Amino acid sequence: MNVRRRLIPTVATAAVTALGLATLSACSGSAAAGNTDKFDVVASFYPMAYLAEQIGGAHVHVTSLTEPGQEPHDLEISAKQTAQLQESDAVLYLQGLQPAVDKAVGQSEVKTKIDAATLTSLEEHGTEVGGHAAEHDDEHGEEAGGKDPHIWLDPVRYAEVAEGVGKAFEKADPDHAADYKKNTAALVARLDALNTEFKNGLAHTRTRTFITTHAAFGYLAERYGLTEEAISGLDPESEPSAARVKDLEKMAKADGVSTVFYETLVSGKTAKTIAKDAGLKTDVLDPIEGITDQSRGDDYIQVMQANLKALRTALGTK
Repeated sequence: MNVRRRLIPTVATAAVTALGLATLSACSGSAAAGNTDKFDVVASFYPMAYLAEQIGGAHVHVTSLTEPGQEPHDLEISAKQTAQLQESDAVLYLQGLQPAVDKAVGQSEVKTKIDAATLTSLEEHGTEVGGHAAEHDDEHGEEAGGKDPHIWLDPVRYAEVAEGVGKAFEKADPDHAADYKKNTAALVARLDALNTEFKNGLAHTRTRTFITTHAAFGYLAERYGLTEEAISGLDPESEPSAARVKDLEKMAKADGVSTVFYETLVSGKTAKTIAKDAGLKTDVLDPIEGITDQSRGDDYIQVMQANLKALRTALGTK
């Protein structure tokens, strides 16, 4: 059943502080490093780093706390990274995704702190994955009323975050405010175009339901009128119960599901086993938590377009 999730607006912080990110580009690094002649931004993981680099352009030096290929949920911050964080001009992160980052940022004295979760609306997780998956989360200690942090997989929410980041950069580094404003507008335009691609590309499909490894695509599903059924909940490493697997197999047959999606940074063993037992195909649906050699694209936009292609194939576009 397609359960529409209730929107829970997040109150934006009164004073939006600056930013930090990391990306795989000439001005990026894999460990936070401050004291350059540019606006030094530390990003928690790739989606934040991408925003920082696209908006900051030539004026920022972006570093990431999460290494390429590292599963961001599992990040532990070293003492060296903590010390380097203190030297940066700004930090950009997404509260609720990486507990180690939340703690480090809270204890740091970085002047400009930007929490992407305050720049758009977050929703409670659980309803999009079905009862058994939600029960599985509760059994493993996940907060029942926790917010789903995967906002970057919805181009509309991601654009809202981009606008907030742009304003924070303008405030923290006013000498380059005009360029930040221009770069933000250009990025938002690209995200708007991406939203249109998804809206048109998924308008007419044979089925509206897809199966994923974990509940990362709830916002994307809601945006385009789809239903995500996750093997597990928000924890990508957790194992589903036998009852959940049985329910997924029944649902796949009833709803005409053809494909079980797995990810690039997490083992696809469980997804492949379920698919084999149910006589289904497998494919990659990338949550874009990092860009690696296995990614179907060199940046966020390209990988999202690859995700759209995979969804269109799996859902049976008309």
